[in-house]
Amino acid sequence: MKSSACAGVPALLFLCATALLRAAPAAPENSASSPVIHTGVIDSWLAEVSAIQAEQPHWATPVATVTPRLEQEFRYDNYWTSLPHGRVLNNYDGGKGFEFIPAQNIEVILGIPPYETRSVPNNEGGIGDENLLVKYRILSANEENGNYILTAFLGESIPTGNPENTSGHFVTTPTIAYGKGWGDFDIQTTLGISVPDNGAQSTQGGTPIAWNTTLQYHLFDYLWPEVELNYTYWPNGSRDGIQQLYITPGVVFGRFKIHDRLGFTIGGGLQIPVTANAQDDRNIILTARFPF
Repeated sequence: MKSSACAGVPALLFLCATALLRAAPAAPENSASSPVIHTGVIDSWLAEVSAIQAEQPHWATPVATVTPRLEQEFRYDNYWTSLPHGRVLNNYDGGKGFEFIPAQNIEVILGIPPYETRSVPNNEGGIGDENLLVKYRILSANEENGNYILTAFLGESIPTGNPENTSGHFVTTPTIAYGKGWGDFDIQTTLGISVPDNGAQSTQGGTPIAWNTTLQYHLFDYLWPEVELNYTYWPNGSRDGIQQLYITPGVVFGRFKIHDRLGFTIGGGLQIPVTANAQDDRNIILTARFPF
């Protein structure tokens, strides 16, 4: 594989390895004789995570748009998608998984491959592709100091799925994300391009450019109503020149405290196409997160 997309795989792994090495605490002097993991090490790491997150806004993560904020949580999503000609696609997990903050300004997301079923043919199901993402927070300020954030992403989709549920290609997605808040209102937006390992000749129709924007408002203690604009443009490939826009009204409830740092957040939304040639007729999203 000779394109820049394949080159993104070692780059992504290098970033992950660097983050983990930076986060790894020094071994205690008696570690050779004692296999016990001291709680003080974990407490120190979690205290550092709290300090890192205190430097950024405290908005809710949108239903569909990837937040520029650094999060530490386990996330599970479900998609019920109505396709053209009466077909239905169900996606269990949505490629989400574990999100953690190993070091200052860095978040790593280790996705769990989704399980997908289609109504045609015969409700057959299978595993989808693996997704990895690294975030690097470039600058940020919490609500008392400006209420904004700027973050760069590097994502990689690895073709691990079965033949019916894989793109068949490594896909690298560099993204820039920004957010700004004014009191209880905030805007979170991302702009990225997906580049498969064979360029525009891909099952995804080319090298789509995705621009997602969320308008969000905070009501009471736990209510975050929102409207998302999910826009995609294909500059090349089999979908050359096609534009696709979804409006996604939704709401997020949380964060509810379970115990100590462990919390629970739940949300949902409905993606509605407003342009012709949309790949889906509509998409219902359910998202659950357990921040820690």
